[in-house]
Formats: sequence, structure tokens, C-alpha cells
Amino acid sequence: MNTMRVSLLSGLLALFLPVASVHAADDDVPYWASISADVANMRVGPSERYPIDWVYKRKLLPVKVVRREGPWRLIEDPDGTKGWMRDLLLSRERTALVTGSEVAEMHARASMGSPLLWRIEPGVVGSLGDCESDWCEFEVEGHEGFLPQDRLWGPGEP
Repeated sequence: MNTMRVSLLSGLLALFLPVASVHAADDDVPYWASISADVANMRVGPSERYPIDWVYKRKLLPVKVVRREGPWRLIEDPDGTKGWMRDLLLSRERTALVTGSEVAEMHARASMGSPLLWRIEPGVVGSLGDCESDWCEFEVEGHEGFLPQDRLWGPGEP
């Protein structure tokens, strides 16, 4: 009888351990995200009871998630502002923001010597592709090319 209980308990543990490890991996912070709503409220605390500190009207804006508390995420925006936002307003889609004070040059390949395709204003948000050798694939409204990684906020480790 005891052997039967031990076998049954071992079987139950084997069922629950994979679920627990998947959940733990999902808790990893920091990570990159982007705002998925047309209008998203940032609050001063992790609940609707807290006042709204900032209203974002910039879908796809990249943000860094630095902490999780239930369905709430403590995020940091490109300006360094931190606050709480509901997870439903965020996406794991990788985007980036063009930084600097001058226009950024988008090239056909990951090289300054490759043909210049477009000039992009600072503050433009686009989809982020793979980054290698200090260059990132970047796409804005169908215009695809490569930008130097140091001209973007959003690539690399959060």
C-alpha cells in the first residue's frame, strides 16, 4: 500500500513540476515589450486605485518591463519615466525608437558603405528585427533596411 502511495505521489509531482517551471520562466524580468493599445494609462501604482500619471497615445512605443506584480507591469519608457501598466496593454512585439538629435540613415545592408535608402527622424518608432555587428534590421510602414544599433532605443539586453 505504501509503495502505491509513493508511486501515485511521484506521478502527481511529475505532472505539476513542468507547469511550475514554465510559469517561473514567464516571470523573468527585465524584458522588452511595446504598447499594444492606441491609448494606454500609466499609473503610479499597480492597481486601478492609483492615479494615472501618464497617458500614452503611441501604439508600438517600446518599453522595458522591469517588474511584475500580478497583471501589472512596472515599465520604463524611452525617456526613463517609470510607472505601472496593465499587461493587457502590452505586447511582446519588439519595436525600437530612433534616438539622437539628427536624422538617422537607413541603409540597404548592415554597412555605412551600402546604399542609403531613407533618412529617418528621431522619435520614429518601427519594428525591430535581428541585430548583428552593431546594426539592426528596422521597418517603418513598409520601409525596410538597417540602422546602426546605437541610434535605437529598444535593441539589446533590457
